[in-house]
Amino acid sequence: MLKETKIRNYRWIIASLLLFSTTINYMDRQVISYVKDFFCTPIAKGGFGWTDNQYSYVTACFTAFYAGITVVAGLVVDKIGTKLGLALSLIIWSVFGILNAFAGSSVVTHTVIRSLFGVGEAGNFPASIKTVAEWFPKKERALATGIFNSGSNIGAMIAAIFVPWCLIHFGEAQGWKMAYIITGAVGFLWLIFWFALYNPPAKCKYITKEEFDLIHEDEVAVHAAPSEDVSLHQNISWGKLFRYPQTWAFFWGKFLTDGIWWFLLFWLPDYLKKQFGMDIHHIMWPTFIVYFVSIFGSTFGGNLPRMMINRGTPVYKARMRAMFIIALFPLFLLLTQYFGNKEIFGSYASTLAIAVICIGAAAHQAWSANLFTTVSDMFPKKAIGSVIGIGGMAGGIGGVVIQRLSGILNTSYPKDAYMIMFCICAISYILAWTIIRLLTLRPSKIAI
Repeated sequence: MLKETKIRNYRWIIASLLLFSTTINYMDRQVISYVKDFFCTPIAKGGFGWTDNQYSYVTACFTAFYAGITVVAGLVVDKIGTKLGLALSLIIWSVFGILNAFAGSSVVTHTVIRSLFGVGEAGNFPASIKTVAEWFPKKERALATGIFNSGSNIGAMIAAIFVPWCLIHFGEAQGWKMAYIITGAVGFLWLIFWFALYNPPAKCKYITKEEFDLIHEDEVAVHAAPSEDVSLHQNISWGKLFRYPQTWAFFWGKFLTDGIWWFLLFWLPDYLKKQFGMDIHHIMWPTFIVYFVSIFGSTFGGNLPRMMINRGTPVYKARMRAMFIIALFPLFLLLTQYFGNKEIFGSYASTLAIAVICIGAAAHQAWSANLFTTVSDMFPKKAIGSVIGIGGMAGGIGGVVIQRLSGILNTSYPKDAYMIMFCICAISYILAWTIIRLLTLRPSKIAI
C-alpha cells in the first residue's frame, strides 16, 4: 500500500485556492465598468444609448441582489460546508457571467442577468472567510485573509488589461461579448483544482499532525473540547445574532466602507474619461496601477495587527489600533479633485490624482483584511458564515446607495459629482472605526 503524502504548511495551498477564486470573482465583476463607455455611446454612433442613470440601475441591482443573497449564502455555507458552498457559488456566477454576452442592448435584460450573476458572487466571501477560520490559527487569519482578499485587486488588474484588449482586438460591437464569455469560462478551470485539493482539516489527507495542532491551538489553549469542525452544519438564528453589538459593529463597518470599493470598481474608468478625456486605450494602465498598488495595502493590512500580536498586544487592541491607523489614509481622497485640476497641475494632474486614488484604494484593502477577520475573533466558527452573510448584506446595501448616488450626481450635477463622491469616500472609514469602537468596548468571544 502506498504511503499517503503529507505536505508541510498545506494551509497556504488552501489560501492560494481562495486567492484564485477571489481573483476570478472580481475579474468577472469588473467587466461591466470597461464596457460602460460602449453601452453609453449614442445609438447613432453604434452604441446602446444608455445614460449614466441607466448604467447605475444595472450596477445597483447587481449590488442589491448580492446584498440580499449574501445572508442566505452564509447560511448555505454553514449548512453544506465550505467545499460545496464555494463551488456552487462559482458555478452560478460563471454561468450568468457568460449569459451576459447574449443580453443585447436591453437595460432590463442586462439588469436581470447581472442580478442573477450577483446571486452567485454573494457566496465567495462567506465561504472564504469560514475556510480561513477552519484552516488558520487566530494569529495568522488577518494575513491569510489579506492574501486571498488581494485577489480582488489582481482580478481587477487582469480586467483592466484584458477587457480593453477585447474591445480593441474584436471591435467594440463584439469585444464586449467576448470579454463576458472568456472571463466567465475561466471559473470552471478553477473548479478542477478546488475539488482535487480541498477538504476541511479533519478530512484532509495531506495535512500533518503538527499543522493540524497549530491550526487548532487557540481552541486547545482555551477549550478542552473537540475541534469546532463538527459545527459546520449548525444553523444560527439571524435574530439571535442581531442581539449582539458585535454583529452590529460588523454591519456598520461594512455598510459604510464596502460601497467605496464598489464605487472604484464600477466608476473609476468613467471618472478618468470625464476628468482627463481618456479613451479605452489610455484607461487600462491607470486603472491597472490603482489595483496593483492596492495589493500592498491588503498584505500590509494583514501583517500590521499580526506584528502587534507577536509583540504581546491583545488581539482586540492590536486589531483596533491597526484599523485606526488604516482609517486615516483615505482622508487623502479629499485632495483628489485638487490634484486632478489640469489648470493648476497641467499634464501632471492625472498622475497626481491617480496617486491619491491609489492611497485610498490600498487603504480600503488594508481595512477590509482586518474588518473581515474581526468576525473570526469575536464569533465561534459555527456562526461565522451567517455573520459574514449579514455583513455582506450591509456592504451590499451601502454599495447600492453609492451606485445610485453616483448615477444621480453624474446625471444632475456632472461638474461636482466626483468631488462629492471622493469626499464621501474619504470620511467613511474613520466614521466606521468610531462606530465599531463604541459597539465593542468590552471585547470577548461570544458563546453561542
